[in-house]
Amino acid sequence: MSDLRILDMVNTPADLKALTNEELSILACEIREDIVETTAKTGGHMASSLGTVETILVTHSLLNCPKDKFIFDVGHQAYAHKLVTGRRDAFETLRQFGGISGFPKPDESPYDVHPSGHASDSLSIALGLAKARDLRGGKEKVVALIGDASLSGGMAFEALNEIGHEQTPMVIILNDNAMSISRNVGGLMKHLGRLRTSAQYRQARDSIQAGLEERGGFLGKAIVNFGRNAKESMKQFAIPHTMIFEQLGILCTTPVDGHNIKALKETLEVALAADGPVLVHVITKKGAGYIPAEKNPEKFHGVSAFDITTGEIIKPKIPKPASYTQVFGQALVKEAEADKNIVAITAAMKGGTGLNAFSQQFPDRFVDVGISEEHAVGLAAGLAAGGKKPVVAIYSTFMQRTVDQMIVDVALPKFNVVFAIDRAGVVGEDGPTHHGVFDLVFLRMIPHMKVLAPSNEAELVSALHTALRLDGPVALRYPRGVGEGVDLPRVPETFEVGKSHEVRTGEDVAILAFGRMLHGALGAADILEKEGISARVVDMRWVKPLDIEAIKKTASTKLVVTVEEGVIAGGVGEAVLSELAKLGAQTKVINLGFADEFVPQGKVDELLAHAGLDAQGIAASIRKAL
Repeated sequence: MSDLRILDMVNTPADLKALTNEELSILACEIREDIVETTAKTGGHMASSLGTVETILVTHSLLNCPKDKFIFDVGHQAYAHKLVTGRRDAFETLRQFGGISGFPKPDESPYDVHPSGHASDSLSIALGLAKARDLRGGKEKVVALIGDASLSGGMAFEALNEIGHEQTPMVIILNDNAMSISRNVGGLMKHLGRLRTSAQYRQARDSIQAGLEERGGFLGKAIVNFGRNAKESMKQFAIPHTMIFEQLGILCTTPVDGHNIKALKETLEVALAADGPVLVHVITKKGAGYIPAEKNPEKFHGVSAFDITTGEIIKPKIPKPASYTQVFGQALVKEAEADKNIVAITAAMKGGTGLNAFSQQFPDRFVDVGISEEHAVGLAAGLAAGGKKPVVAIYSTFMQRTVDQMIVDVALPKFNVVFAIDRAGVVGEDGPTHHGVFDLVFLRMIPHMKVLAPSNEAELVSALHTALRLDGPVALRYPRGVGEGVDLPRVPETFEVGKSHEVRTGEDVAILAFGRMLHGALGAADILEKEGISARVVDMRWVKPLDIEAIKKTASTKLVVTVEEGVIAGGVGEAVLSELAKLGAQTKVINLGFADEFVPQGKVDELLAHAGLDAQGIAASIRKAL
């Protein structure tokens, strides 16, 4: 890397205004170097951010942020934004404990408008900002950058409907790269694909580009004069394809090369001057500028440390056990081989939930709905009503969106749906928008719902086997990352509903552990034994229904401790406390979990230790309570 770089002279977005188009292109290359070099060490969402570099630079060069508002949808595409908004020197701490976030974070920078981490919410945020501006008579610009995958989410469609109705000036930049985490699916994606490849578009593109270059040609005037009463757009005149955006009253430009600084700047300048909402359709390449990421954008969507030269993930010298996700995927294939009624559903994360093998072996029984989690659960309800056994595999943090459908569409009619909740608990460097620490709370409150929390990968295999054989909705929650390295059962066990497993006997303290917290609990018991404290450890297995007999048995000890990888408020520990109260037990109880605050980013072990949920932390809490 050269000693003298343009990036080193960029401290705020205002510095971009003095750069020529050629200098912005050079800056884009420098930013890509920093993104690749940093994520090779820290991991991160590299491919997404590489694809949006020019778009971010051009947008910032035309806006006056932070007065103007630049909103990101799923902030994993915002690394270039971080580098030009005063965080260049801290970029090497990306996603590390105590470092800068991998997503926009308002308390980290005034240039970060909202904590973008979940898809499809940017248009609603942007419209709210634009509406607030209009109400107070402001003049600031509002721009939202949204990917084509996020645009398929229901919340984005709801916002588009209102944006077309309000007709307030704002710009939507559609980052069209045909990818989400996995390859995009759905009717909207096919529609955008036809626009990218149609001969009519290519012919119209040249004439429209010429019009933009004239600055005042027919298209430029059409966009600038586009008002609240517009009924047609030049897009429909130029391209015979009918775009849904146009029907909603949102002017849509022809697709523009998202890596062409000149074309981007000219198109955005005109769009920002419009008297109404404009959608700028930008075509980008996910992973642009780094060949391994261009060839395999799914692999580099969210990547751990890797070798820059080869693009290969740096693997530990000692082979690690299979991940919970891999074990789940393998177990589901075996179950589906024996039961033709099993159907797997996911929401734009086929690889992330371990369903690649299932989709290949049973293509007719696999559904990827795109970024539409609510629809995924509604679809599962219909499949269950039709006699099938749907298994909905979604990350815990995204399952939060489906609570209404879980309650009304699935639990109320007691449909047989299995919820495979991946990434439950802390997930590491992605931080507070992605930790799965709330699912125990919303799952517990739903009538008819049964909830399993397997403590290792062998227990996960048996938990899935059990769930598929029970009536009504069943959820199993399991963490991100590798398992404990235990042998998997050749024949899965069918668990007795509401029955725990006592792993260790003890008389002084009873530790009731849920999920992988069992291992910290056993470690704490070892520490306490050396101090003369005898600790019983119970793998509770079931979050709902709870093992009441096991809880009743704890009343004879001096102290009952519950350990869960979720928030304490409303969690399963409070349910245990309630049961003991009903029994009139006088035993002291402490609930260990995450406090009433958002969990920061960091490695999983760091976060568990920080919350006192590792062996030493659990032992310390018990020691203090005794």
